[in-house]
Amino acid sequence: MNPSSATAPNTNEYAGDEISAIVLDPGYSSTRAGFAGEDIPKSVIPSYYGIAPTASGSSQYLFGENSIHNPLPNLEIKNPWSSDGIVEDWDTATKLWEYAITSRLTGQRPTDPTKNGLNDGTNGEENGQMDVDMDGLDDAEKPLAESPLLMTEPGLSSAKAREKYIEIAMEDWGTPAFYLGKTGVLAAFASGKASGIVIDIGASTTTVTPIVDGLVLKKGVQKSPLAGNYMSNQLRLIFAQSQPPVPLTPHFMVASKSPVDAGAPAQAIYKKFEVPPTASFRRFEEERVLTEFKESVVETWNGPNRLSVPGTEESLKSAPGRPFEMPDGYNQLFSAERFKVAEGLFDASSALHDPDNPRPKDEQTIPRMVQAAIHHIDVDLRPLILGNVIITGGASLTYRIMDRINNELSQMFPAPRIRLIAPGNTIERKYAAWIGGSILASLGSFHQLWISKKEYEEHGPSIIDKRIK
Repeated sequence: MNPSSATAPNTNEYAGDEISAIVLDPGYSSTRAGFAGEDIPKSVIPSYYGIAPTASGSSQYLFGENSIHNPLPNLEIKNPWSSDGIVEDWDTATKLWEYAITSRLTGQRPTDPTKNGLNDGTNGEENGQMDVDMDGLDDAEKPLAESPLLMTEPGLSSAKAREKYIEIAMEDWGTPAFYLGKTGVLAAFASGKASGIVIDIGASTTTVTPIVDGLVLKKGVQKSPLAGNYMSNQLRLIFAQSQPPVPLTPHFMVASKSPVDAGAPAQAIYKKFEVPPTASFRRFEEERVLTEFKESVVETWNGPNRLSVPGTEESLKSAPGRPFEMPDGYNQLFSAERFKVAEGLFDASSALHDPDNPRPKDEQTIPRMVQAAIHHIDVDLRPLILGNVIITGGASLTYRIMDRINNELSQMFPAPRIRLIAPGNTIERKYAAWIGGSILASLGSFHQLWISKKEYEEHGPSIIDKRIK
């Protein structure tokens, strides 16, 4: 009999209701993991990781917030994801995701120190020398031997990537049952909607996903690089082009500072390092300062005209400014500049650009992506979809961005009523896909959708495309 979503595995195949499933939601900026049925993920770690050389010449991997902000000599900061939201380094991604699970949820499995959190009580020299055969381990000794796993995937995952997800879960981690859910569907589910359009403004990409009856309309999915990291790059350009330029000094460089007037040069004592921190470490630490700036100063423009309309920017100069103090004490009032940072998400002609940051394409803006997605939806369904516009992602917390999205869509689609749905709670907005997965995996009726270990062994990784569309 061919496996289908209607054939439920036996209780002993998916570990039963008494064992809580684990939900893993990996993203470019952070990786979220926790138990199904809980309100928030217990484990949230950066998706960035460190690689530091050891005395023996091997490399030590560093995972977790407490490990990657320490300016160790020659510490490089990397990310297993590419800037367009695709996993590039599967080996490190596997280690990182496993660390997210084992460090807070299941505990370490002592049999395999090379694959668990490599900076968690294991010294770097050992890491380079150990060679443990995972295939030789008993299933009971693998980190997820007792826990079914629901994992999230982007709306435009390739078949090869989907097979890799289940292969890691079943073979490396030994999970008894697996399910792969699309982030857009799960975010909609977290808001109690089966149909709608999900605008996910993340770190590396903004994705617009149309959903009808719990299924993604793949041909309507739109993806753009205009997201949180794009706004950080806009800030870097604004600081560099200011007169005088605004210094961007990360926290780790400052030993002490003295108060100064707004706009005056910083009076600080800076730390000295025998081995200067790497460029990737400094940029990573600068990003923390830019994130603080985005959270406390940046505002989305909501005037009657776009900023690109002549005269609009001039009127902004009289707008009240917001103060911001850099880690070294430099401080300034920012007025017109703070509105420019997010403007490119809606109007590509307003984006600052240089040879390293080309002008965005018009079709990459949020309004144009929604328009393109709606174009693929049956005319009769459009009022339903536009009545459920679900906003999620960390960068969607930018001040007043909801108002701007509502204004832009109302002008673009005057007939149907536009209704935006976005949790006011910061955690629910940032982790909507994880929360949707937590709800789904805890439902009693959901167990028939798990892919069991037995099915995987019979059909191999290709089972994922047969069972989960």
